[in-house]
Parts: sequence; C-alpha cells; structure tokens
Amino acid sequence: MDLDLPLWFEIGSLVILTLILIADLLIILKRPHIPSAKESTLWVVFYVVLALIFAGLMWIFAGPEYAGQFVAGWLTEYSLSIDNLFVFVLIMTQFAVPRRYQQEVLMVGIIIALVLRGIFIMIGAAVIEEFSWIFYIFGAFLVWTAWRQAFPGGDHDEDVQRENFIVRVLRRTIDISDHYDGAKIRTVVGGKKMWTPMIIVFVAIGVTDLLFAIDSIPAIFGITQSPFIVFTANIFALMGLRQLYFLLGDLLDRLRYLHYGIAFILAFIGLKLVFHAMHVNELPFINGGEPIEWAPEISTWMSLGVIVVSMAVATIASLVASARDKRNGADAAPAVEEPTGSEGH
Repeated sequence: MDLDLPLWFEIGSLVILTLILIADLLIILKRPHIPSAKESTLWVVFYVVLALIFAGLMWIFAGPEYAGQFVAGWLTEYSLSIDNLFVFVLIMTQFAVPRRYQQEVLMVGIIIALVLRGIFIMIGAAVIEEFSWIFYIFGAFLVWTAWRQAFPGGDHDEDVQRENFIVRVLRRTIDISDHYDGAKIRTVVGGKKMWTPMIIVFVAIGVTDLLFAIDSIPAIFGITQSPFIVFTANIFALMGLRQLYFLLGDLLDRLRYLHYGIAFILAFIGLKLVFHAMHVNELPFINGGEPIEWAPEISTWMSLGVIVVSMAVATIASLVASARDKRNGADAAPAVEEPTGSEGH
C-alpha cells in the first residue's frame, strides 16, 4: 500500500517547514547571541510538539501505519542527529569558534545537512524502486555501522581527523586569516581580501553532515519507503538541533552510553532490512529467486518500541553512571584537616 496524501498537504507541509527554517535563520542573523537554557528549552519543546502535531495530521490523512512510520523515522533521525552534536562540539572546540557565533555555524550545518540528505533521499528512493535487492546491501551496511558505533576503536576525534585532510588542502589553496571577523567568511587584512577561519569550520561541518547522511538515510529507509516521510522526518529531526546543542551543553559528555543505544537501533533496523529483502527476494542465487516465506516482517510499531526503549535505556544508564561517578568522586575527595597546635578549641 503506497502513501496517498492530498497534494495540498504535502506541498503545504514543505512550504511551512521551509518558512520556519528561514525565520529561524533570520532570527539568529539579526540577533547573534548565546541562547539561555530557558530559550533553548522552549524552542526544543516547540519543535517536538510541532513534530507530534504533524504525526497527528499524518494519522488523520494517511492512517496510523504511516503516522507510526513518521514517528519511528523521526526518532531514529533525531537520535542520530544528537550523535552529530558530539562531533559539532569537537569542531567548535578545535577551531575555537566564538560561542556568540556558534548558532550561525550550526544553522549553516543544518542547511547543508538538509541539502545533502535531500539528494541522498532522491537517489535512495530511485534505487529502491528499481532494485529491491539493495535492501540486502543497506541492511549489511547498517549492521556494520552499528558495530563501528558500538566498538569504534577510538572516539569521535577520528571523525575530526578525517576532516583535517580536507582542511589542510583548503589551507594550501586559499588565503585564510588567523582571526575571526564576527560570523563573516570574508575579511580584509592589510588591505587584502582573505577568507576567515569560519570557512574551514563550514567545510568541516559539511563533511561531517555528509558522513552522517550516508549512515542515516539507509536507516530510515529501513522504516519507511515513502520519500515524503523520509524527508519530513529528517527536517523535523534537524529542526531544533541548534537549540538542543546549547540546551544539552555539558550533558553531552555525560551521555557515555548513547552510542550503544544508537548502535542497537542501527543493528535492529539493519536486520529488519535484511528480513524485508528476504521476504521480497528476487535474486536468482538465493532461494531460486523466490521470496523466502519464513522471513519475518517486523511491524512499524515494534520498530518504534525498540527505538524508544533503546534510547531511554542508554540515556538513563548514562545519567545513573555519571551520578555514581560524581558521588564516588565526592566521597574520595580528601578531607580538609583541621590545624593543630597550641591554640585551644
């Protein structure tokens, strides 16, 4: 059963979401600042509620199955986007981006991510339409990605190091000043026009978005094959990511087990894709080109449950472990000895 939504709903949704993103961009360009925790919380809540309203409209116009696919896809992309924030923090730190202008950097990164994911979605939808066996490859890729996520053999610094190669090439090919000039990417130094370090930051963010798009798009296609749901789920996952960056702040360092939750989700969706490929199998060297009837079809609602439980368990375990370490650290702190001597008590 194909998704059959009114054309006005699809076009209207994309127009409204585009206008919200443009308004968000104009706000930070007009008033660059460090958002307070209250401001960030209100924006994040606004975007989450907006996504839930959209899911409700999907339920009305397309039915519960597609509404569930949207919510599951949105939560998957949202969890992967939070993982993005770890690398964004490293990039901001590495290039010493003034905190006042980090909002602009994040917004540019979000726009780049939307463009790249839009391209990947169109390519992915076209390939899936023609070659159902691509689900075998998507599934295997996600299982491998899950293993790499759970056992990286390092940390997110490796992602930044990969970006450094492109940054080094950029430094050799264009003139870049030593200092920032607000949020500008061009400045004048000694009467000569030069690029500011902000151009390097934008490139690093763009490369990061590309790497994460390669991982995230196969993951959501494991939940739904509707390009409209895939794209809107990605938009809602990226909306509010900028505010979430400032809201979480130091909390990101405490989410030590988040990557295990994300790895489990990716592995689960990878297996789901493989089962789906087996169920619609057309490869002649597998079961004589016939569908494998015993292959289970995992429902959208089971997928949604696995995603929610995985992220909840990873988050709670991280916070409990962080609180325990903080408590143990406080207990282990050396006591301050009272001075001794001839002075009386």
